[in-house]
Order: sequence, then structure tokens, then C-alpha cells
Amino acid sequence: MNQEIKPLNVLIKGLFVFALFNLVIAAWQPNVGQFSLYNILYPGRERLPFGENPKQSYNLSLFDLDAMFASHVIAGTPKTDDEFRVVIVGDSSVWGTLLKPEETLAGQLNTDNLNACGKTVRAYNLGYPTISLTKDVMLLSYGMQYNPDLIIWMTTLDAFPVEKQTSTPLVANNEEKVRELATSDQLRVEADDSNFEVKNFWQKTFIGDRRAWADFFRLQIYGVMWSATGIDQVYPSEYEKAQTDFEAEDSYHDLTAPLTEDDLAINALETGFRVAGETPMLLVNEPMLISSGVNSDIRYNFFYPRWAYDEYREIMTSLSQRNDWMYVDLWDVVPANEFTNSAIHLTPAGENLLAENLAPYILENCK
Repeated sequence: MNQEIKPLNVLIKGLFVFALFNLVIAAWQPNVGQFSLYNILYPGRERLPFGENPKQSYNLSLFDLDAMFASHVIAGTPKTDDEFRVVIVGDSSVWGTLLKPEETLAGQLNTDNLNACGKTVRAYNLGYPTISLTKDVMLLSYGMQYNPDLIIWMTTLDAFPVEKQTSTPLVANNEEKVRELATSDQLRVEADDSNFEVKNFWQKTFIGDRRAWADFFRLQIYGVMWSATGIDQVYPSEYEKAQTDFEAEDSYHDLTAPLTEDDLAINALETGFRVAGETPMLLVNEPMLISSGVNSDIRYNFFYPRWAYDEYREIMTSLSQRNDWMYVDLWDVVPANEFTNSAIHLTPAGENLLAENLAPYILENCK
């Protein structure tokens, strides 16, 4: 005899199971980001996922470092005995705004087929848009599991202001990772930093954290179109060129001359070298646009008044000498006409010039 199905009982049981599922997710916090279709069903991406228009770029921004790195080619490339592995960290200039993957610094170094100590140089792009030393250190810390032979850290003054360290969304949404660095490598982090997005228990449930779960699944889905097209960002036919004329003012954040080490997040820089440990790291002051337009005697570009940037360069030289860091200042090696929509974004020709300037340092640091 068939037992009568009672819809209300089914509904109650279903809601109970769903509620239990949510509680398990919140308590367990499974690292689903480690499971990825990239490097299995389709190739790994040449750069970390980032995008604001997924339907056109087949890419999106998310905050799950496991998912981000699992989608990257480095996660699916076992290191061989004949590989000299170089990882490059930095901002959007490293990631490659308006550049195809092969046009970025990492792409051009790979195209050059460099040979270091009898090994083939293979560069991996771990740059990520937004400018923050702490963001770079967090990504470097994660990337160390892939056993680089050399780290190239591209940076610029705008990564140093203290207030920018945790305000970038990738850092703000990874409080636990950042505080782990505070414990393991002495990164200075305020106990009550209001920039961090701290989730309560209910926000860690499947329902409460549904945006993160959706982003994870969307990243997998967009991999199909990305692998078919090679497109991972929007390439507009026209864009606004970097500013070269300025107002007659020399402000820089809320800082005043003279710029001192206390004004800058030097601790984050030091933490990066502690994270690198015995792995050689080349610190690079990246190229920037040097304007010759209106009031260019006051400002080099949109980012920097001359007084702040000149004093920053002096600080960097002094720090590097004092700490015996490998440091190279390439601030002026790329002409102004080889920048695109920002004072730090290069054209393919500009990236090629940068790669040519960095190649000798890579060859000097093989082991």
C-alpha cells in the first residue's frame, strides 16, 4: 500500500536539510577554491583572474586566493630540472592592463627564450591590479609554494602609503591570510583595522556567502570561453591617454615634505623579503611616465609631485644599501610615448624595453 506523500512534511524536511547544510558549511569552511577545472579540462590562465565586465572579458574579480591560483598556469606546471622559475609580483602594470598575455613583462621574458645556468627561464605573472605592498606580499606568500628560483617585485611609490595597505579589496577580504603574515613574518597589522571585511558565523553559511560561491562557479564557466578565445580582458579600440598636463599643485596624499621612512609602509617591504627567505628577490622601482606638459616642473605625472617621488627614490636607495637588498631603479627607462591609459601602464614596445633592461639581472641571479 502506497504511503501518502505529505507536501508539508517534505517541505519541512527539505528546509531542515538545507539549514543543516548551511550550518555545516559555516562550521567546516571547505576550501572549494582548491578544486578547479583549470589545468585539467582547459589550460591555466597566464595571469590571476581579474575583471569588471565578465561577459566581454570572460574573467572576473574574486577574493578566494585558492581559486585564483588554482586557475593560474603555475598551479598546473610541475617544475622540471631544466626550468629556472621566475615569479613576478606587482600591480596592474605587471598584470598587463590593455596587454595580451604574451605582451606583458612575463610574456615577453618567456618569448626571449632566456637561458640561466643551463636552464630555461620561465616567468610567471602573479601581478594583480590595485597598488599596495601588503597585497603584493600576500600574493607572494601564496606563490612561494611553487618554488621560484627568483622573485621580481615591481613596485612604485603609490604602493607605500600606510592607508593603502589594507584598503584594496583583495586584502580587505582576506583578513585571515594577512594576520597569518603578521604572526609568521612580522607584518604590521592593526588589531582593529576597519578596512577588513570580517564575516560573522551566518555570513559564512552557503546562503550568507553565496556571492563567493557564485564567483567560484562563474570562474569555472568562463574558463570555457577564455580557453576558446584567449580573451581575458576587454581591449577597447580607443581609450583616454594618460594625463600629461596638470594643475599647479604638488599634493601627495596627506603627506608633506620632507618624505620620511615613517610616512611609508616600510615594514611591508621588509616582510616581503622575509617571505622570500633564501630565494633571491630583485626589487624594481618600475618605469613611469615622465611628463613634459603643463606644470610638469611640479608633477612628473598624475600620481606624483616631483618632491615626493624624488625623496622616495632616495629612501629606496638608502634602504636597499642598508639591508643589502638587490634593487634596481628603472623609473626613467621607458619614454613617455610608450605609456597607455596610466602613468604606469606600458605599451607592448614599452614592456619589451623593460624586459630587455631586466634580462641581465635575471641571468646574474641563476643558481
